[in-house]
Amino acid sequence: MKVDKVKLVYFSPTGTTKAVLEGIGAGFGDVEIEHLDLTPVTAESQKFEPFSADVPVVIGVPVYGGRVPLTAIDRIQRLKADGTPVVLVAVYGNRKYGDALLELENVVSELGFVPLAAGVFIGEHSFSSDESPVAAGRPDAEDLLETRAFGKRVSDALDKLESSASVPDLEVPGDFPYRQRGGIFSFAPGVNEELCTKCGKCLSVCPVGAIKIDDSVVTDPETCIVCYACIKSCPTGARIMENPKIPEAAAMMSVKFAERRKPEIFM
Repeated sequence: MKVDKVKLVYFSPTGTTKAVLEGIGAGFGDVEIEHLDLTPVTAESQKFEPFSADVPVVIGVPVYGGRVPLTAIDRIQRLKADGTPVVLVAVYGNRKYGDALLELENVVSELGFVPLAAGVFIGEHSFSSDESPVAAGRPDAEDLLETRAFGKRVSDALDKLESSASVPDLEVPGDFPYRQRGGIFSFAPGVNEELCTKCGKCLSVCPVGAIKIDDSVVTDPETCIVCYACIKSCPTGARIMENPKIPEAAAMMSVKFAERRKPEIFM
């Protein structure tokens, strides 16, 4: 199967999943790379053309509590494929990725994609901070070398593939029924009014439209998915997590999961 083009499809509020997929795409060599970013709130209503069988796709998601975020699932389920070879990628914060990879495989298989390979990579945990670093700075240079090597392996496999119909079933880790989703999403980041300039950056990066700006910045806790995009991107550090459970969890993880975990590949 000659590959001239690869499509990267991702939900990546803090940019780590996107960085991993770009590394994988680079491993394909001199091919056209097309991005489909499912992160912006506009992706909720965007119309997508069906994917063909002759252009492989890499689909990447972050892991939230060992599962694929519901927002990501909702947007991925709007895609349609027809025997399209797909590479599955889950990015987690050096803790556990649980059933996320299996869940992603099941979701995309129902849409007409044919899983060819899968990878689990590490990105800086959303809760990571200077005080409690959790996989800080990842994916780093070493990670990105591994993403390129993975992309090269997939490219080589596609070169030997006659059609997606000849791809054997891909086995990935995970259990079904999936683990229960965590119940941490009942609060939202707050604002340090003294630092906030109402620049609108937080509003523009929020993947679910939970933020509104009027006389002050207000975040709807029922809509917020605690992705930390607004906190990570705030230019003045005005976005803060006031709920004490988050820094407590980050402090625990920075100690318990300090050992560097490595990517896992499934072909």
